[in-house]
Amino acid sequence: MNLAQSLTFFDTPKPVLLKDLAEELGATVRDGDDLNCEVSSIAPIETAAPGSITFLDNPKYIAQLSQTKAAAIICSERYVESVPKTVCVLVASQPYKTFARAAAVLFPKAMRPQPLVGEGVSKHAFVHESAQIEDNVTIEPGAVVGAHAVIGHGSYVGPNSVVGASVKIGRNTSISAGASVVHSVLGDNVIVHSGVRIGGDGFGFAMGAGGHLKVPQIGRVIIQDKVEIGSNSCVDRGSNRDTIIGEGTKIDNLVMIAHNVVIGSHCVIVGQTGIAGSAELGDYVVLGGQAAINGHIKIGSGCQIAGLSGVSGDVPPGSIWGGVPARPIKHWMREVARLRREAFAEERKKGK
Repeated sequence: MNLAQSLTFFDTPKPVLLKDLAEELGATVRDGDDLNCEVSSIAPIETAAPGSITFLDNPKYIAQLSQTKAAAIICSERYVESVPKTVCVLVASQPYKTFARAAAVLFPKAMRPQPLVGEGVSKHAFVHESAQIEDNVTIEPGAVVGAHAVIGHGSYVGPNSVVGASVKIGRNTSISAGASVVHSVLGDNVIVHSGVRIGGDGFGFAMGAGGHLKVPQIGRVIIQDKVEIGSNSCVDRGSNRDTIIGEGTKIDNLVMIAHNVVIGSHCVIVGQTGIAGSAELGDYVVLGGQAAINGHIKIGSGCQIAGLSGVSGDVPPGSIWGGVPARPIKHWMREVARLRREAFAEERKKGK
């Protein structure tokens, strides 16, 4: 038996009729397709089995359509004619987003961390008598909930995680296994993945020749609704102000957010990025992987920073920057192209 093929960590979904799925997603079924086609899983185009739904959003995968065994595919109007008649089509203007919603319909338990042992408050967890726990909360074995903490309805605290004294956690929020949340206020529908550290000391020292004097960090971390923070990321509490992460922001694994940082709403911060103290990001900012953001600077709303970039100064709203030090992306690309030409020219001279 091939364990890799036979093992699955999510329950097999109950089949959904294509017409019902289309209504749920606000998509349109291609004329003539079977409205009673059953969908029971998701898969990429090339590995889709019968009963699966897939999506097409990139023309490089059109060639794989002729071989797919998927029951249905989500695509935009421009690709409908390329889909074989043996595959049903859901037409949507944003295929990938629509596919994500379809996957959530079929696999709702994959949307947030699930209890490992069981629901309710485990007798093997420690919950301080002064903590306020609303109904339908799960607290798993080994978890510690400190004095005067508040945990809202439907929230989840995973095994061996820590919720510090006076921490406020909103409703339907998940704190995964081994995470710690101290000196913080979290909103509703927040997801904190395993190993995340929220509310620890900011890196604050008054440095000098005679030694470095620790500066007490007395601020908080404020995390607004629908934020998701990936595994092993750190968010330091403020020094004398608050560290703030705005609504809907998504943070990847292994991200470092220092004290007093303010991040706007619906930002995307990719893995191994570091944001130094007191930096400010507007709304809808995207930071590529391993970007380094200097302290006390402002990155305007709608900015995109390329991966591996080092941002040392303010970035105006709506800009796309890259490089080290970061500058407008067109300038950076022209400089790289020029250096490449000069390097090739030098090599040709040496070859002569």
